[in-house]
Amino acid sequence: MTSTAQAPQSGAGTAHPEHLGHVIFIAAAAAMGGFLFGYDSSVINGAVEAIRTKYDIGSAALAQVIAIALIGCAIGAATAGRIADRIGRIRCMQIAAVLFTISAVGSALPFALWDLAFWRIIGGFAIGMASVIGPAYIAEVAPPAYRGRLGSFQQAAIVVGIAISQLVNWGLLNAAGGNQRGHLMGLEAWQVMLGVMVVPAVLYGLLSFAIPESPRFLLSVGKRERAKEILAEVEGERADLDARVAEIEHAMRSEHKSTFKDLLGGGFFFKPIVWIGIGLSVFQQFVGINVAFYYSSTLWQSVGIDPTDSFFYSFTTSIINIIGTVIAMIFVDRVGRKPLALIGSVGMVVGLALEAWAFSHHLVDGKLPAAQGWTALIAAHVFVLFFALSWGVVVWVFLGEMFPNKIRAAALGVAASAQWIANWAITASFPSLADWNLSGTYIIYTVFAALSIPFVLKFVKETKGKALEEMG
Repeated sequence: MTSTAQAPQSGAGTAHPEHLGHVIFIAAAAAMGGFLFGYDSSVINGAVEAIRTKYDIGSAALAQVIAIALIGCAIGAATAGRIADRIGRIRCMQIAAVLFTISAVGSALPFALWDLAFWRIIGGFAIGMASVIGPAYIAEVAPPAYRGRLGSFQQAAIVVGIAISQLVNWGLLNAAGGNQRGHLMGLEAWQVMLGVMVVPAVLYGLLSFAIPESPRFLLSVGKRERAKEILAEVEGERADLDARVAEIEHAMRSEHKSTFKDLLGGGFFFKPIVWIGIGLSVFQQFVGINVAFYYSSTLWQSVGIDPTDSFFYSFTTSIINIIGTVIAMIFVDRVGRKPLALIGSVGMVVGLALEAWAFSHHLVDGKLPAAQGWTALIAAHVFVLFFALSWGVVVWVFLGEMFPNKIRAAALGVAASAQWIANWAITASFPSLADWNLSGTYIIYTVFAALSIPFVLKFVKETKGKALEEMG
């Protein structure tokens, strides 16, 4: 499944003012999948320590329960395109909504550790589907003149989902008297945290019934008149609908269906440009960003911060993530992708190095000394800010633009798979690494952030202002 990316022609209209509000509603409804992506990914942060004590498991087993959702993510992302091409984008969203709902209920009411892990895989599959379907659907429905701005709804929804999950976790922890295993509504607090996701999941499902199918999919199954109706809905009846339909059909006929074989070449199995995409994906994860979203409350508690405060700091970190993402969205087309990536790398090195220094000090009465404690907190927020204003957004922009047309879809799939694998490696290894040496763990992340600087300088080319057809 690929998005429509034609150059504007005479028939490529823009939404008239009276239609723009409706188009924004459609994009926002589709981006609810992104909200759930962020929410489901990070809500586990509030349950980590409770799961450890309830099931009396060590760091290695705990890490697998946390990270196992990423296996479902990889499978969902790999299969979502084919599912959407077969049954439609809207049906695919509805399947994802059902899976999110099932995962929330199952995770809130597990019988044992094994079925908690199973429900997390189901949720991961839904995340993977949402990560593919949302951006593709928005690109296919949005009028060409608004495609970029409406496409940013997905990333914005993800970071808002992360923040809301941490806010809800903090509120529920306070309601439970600061105890993750305290009782709420007949369940332990951590179970309620995981179960609350039912609300946005059901909302996502309901919204999917209120938005139209993609004109591109409708044309692919021969429903030409319905496709024209949808185009009139989003671009206005004054648009040249016959020309727009002809334009989309021409693009679909001329598309090259890239395959894995197209990526092979060069002296190291893949073509060099594919390795660069993989490198960007791996560096994005190996700086340890998801530790901040999956384990931050556990991390702060491990250095003596009160559980309620640790949940609050997880929320404030998420707010910083939103601020950084907005900064990136404002400047990515003004400053360029490569300068932002370099600025972000330098900032991340500083933040991570300060965290490593702070965590290297011995705990006094189970807590870091005041100077080191404040340094760690401020540095963690600095790290997240610089990641969000750079690599959090820029990598996805690079991956969407850097590959030649002939291999774009397949190369993007390989790079995204590398990202999920790298995410899993960091998520699964952190608890054991932290038990070994927390400061040493952050030194490792600092090294990867530092190595990303020469990688970008030497291998990554600026894509700002270049047409996709120029990528060779």
